[in-house]
Amino acid sequence: MTRRSPFSLEGRTALVTGANTGIGQGIALALAEAGATIVAAGRSDMSETLGLIEAAGANAVPLQLDLQQPGVAAEAIASAVAAVGPLDILVNNAGIIRRSDALDFSEADWDEVMNLNLKAAFFLSQAFAKAALAAGRSARIVNIASLLSFQGGIRVASYTASKSGLAGLTKLLACEWAAKGINVNAIAPGYIETNNTQALRADPERSTAILARIPAARWGKPSDIGGAAVFLASDAAAYMHGAILPVDGGWLAR
Repeated sequence: MTRRSPFSLEGRTALVTGANTGIGQGIALALAEAGATIVAAGRSDMSETLGLIEAAGANAVPLQLDLQQPGVAAEAIASAVAAVGPLDILVNNAGIIRRSDALDFSEADWDEVMNLNLKAAFFLSQAFAKAALAAGRSARIVNIASLLSFQGGIRVASYTASKSGLAGLTKLLACEWAAKGINVNAIAPGYIETNNTQALRADPERSTAILARIPAARWGKPSDIGGAAVFLASDAAAYMHGAILPVDGGWLAR
């Protein structure tokens, strides 16, 4: 009898938010390649992500929603379950960033970032956990934190606050839910080639300074985050609770 790999996600279902591009797309594809059925959720068109997953011989369905709207989290979990059955994995990846000096930062930009990056992640986790516990199922939550869960950064006040909050929330939920069979962990990506870092990569001075501080001497790719997500969603990470896993090319080690 062939032993199942502890990294396999065969037979499992995963909801990935913000899966249309960037890190979310990389995670959705990696989970699918490990065997999971994917619900790719977000406001934007998911056709590119679905095409990549289908080309890999895996299954995915789109779920269009706006996580900034009140009450959407519970509806999202219910819709995902209706589409693919009980969920095993939730990846809270959806997020935005707004850049401005702290002296000029607007209340609107603060609220928009906090509502999506932190509030939506909590209420999705709550609805997901309620469904898992009601069904008597173990489950995995993977939050996408940031280097700025550890550092301050500059000109991104609400983003830093939200990602620091998400790291704390990851630990709190792990403390409450670990004994109930729900693993809650987070990944802290470094500087990854995504829409959120386009402005930095287009600025020669900032890009050069960033690369000079990364021991790996390159920007990360969404696939670099995908492998870490597969690990945290799998049986290989069964005894991991409340961890914030940096995937940063060595940035924090410098």
